[in-house]
Amino acid sequence: MSETVNKTKPDPQRVAVLRSLPLEVKKQISGEEAEAFMYNRVLPDSLLEKLKDYLEEDKEDES
Repeated sequence: MSETVNKTKPDPQRVAVLRSLPLEVKKQISGEEAEAFMYNRVLPDSLLEKLKDYLEEDKEDES
């Protein structure tokens, strides 16, 4: 069994985001990358590169 089966559940909002991606993008995402995203772990650079057109940057402390 996978390590993620230990009492934690994926973030439903993150699962919805992955499902909403275009098919050509979803085909490029590995299981490990998807797992990191759904379980709110540190995202691999490879995943960030694949999602760069779909992610917004945090704009903190703009005062």
